[in-house]
Amino acid sequence: MKNTLLSVAALALTASAAFADSHAVVRMGTEGAYAPYNFINDNGEVDGFERHLGDELCARAELTCEWVTNEWDSIIPNLVSGNYDVIIAGMSITDERDEVIDFTQNYTQPDPSSYVVLAGNEGMDLSGAVIAAQSSTIQASFIAATGATLVEFATPEETVAAVKSGEADAVLADKAYLAPIVEADAELAMTAQQELIGGGVGMGLRESDGELREAFNAAIQSMKDDGSLNALIAEWGIGEPF
Repeated sequence: MKNTLLSVAALALTASAAFADSHAVVRMGTEGAYAPYNFINDNGEVDGFERHLGDELCARAELTCEWVTNEWDSIIPNLVSGNYDVIIAGMSITDERDEVIDFTQNYTQPDPSSYVVLAGNEGMDLSGAVIAAQSSTIQASFIAATGATLVEFATPEETVAAVKSGEADAVLADKAYLAPIVEADAELAMTAQQELIGGGVGMGLRESDGELREAFNAAIQSMKDDGSLNALIAEWGIGEPF
């Protein structure tokens, strides 16, 4: 574990030096597969709540930003190694993640995680159920700590498919992600049970990029102060306002 942390630290220092040499462009890393937070639209471009938020934050911080996508499972290692400068991908702030990277202040309130099951099973006992979650998420960690059986998948779409195929009894994910899926699919239903996990969503940065973190912190705070962040949260149905 110690050697791993030293390797991560060395990668972060190298990436930070590279950023200092080419400060003109900030690369914004996202998954592009977790609507409404982020997704790829019909034109093949990153879209969603975080695309609009990120563009506005970059404008307020007077930064030139470009967007890149990365699979969720490797999104933190590829930040640390310098493939991009910021994670803006619906990532909840947790103590475990904060040991490896830094976070800005949160730009969403903690959003309830909801369970989705096959329609007609809304009253099922979930304590001993087989529950699907996307790997490396706060939902996967939560399920692993309970008496339920966790099955993990690389993408959020696969977790929902597991419920429809009978591979899992339920899926646990952010309510904002699951609600439109349930609304569009009569085979699925959301249970009344919800879990409040994590400390809200923030931007992830290398621990050595303090100046960049503070630039984004100031931009997030300015959007909170003038009400524009709450307007964006309401527009995309992300959760409760600040």
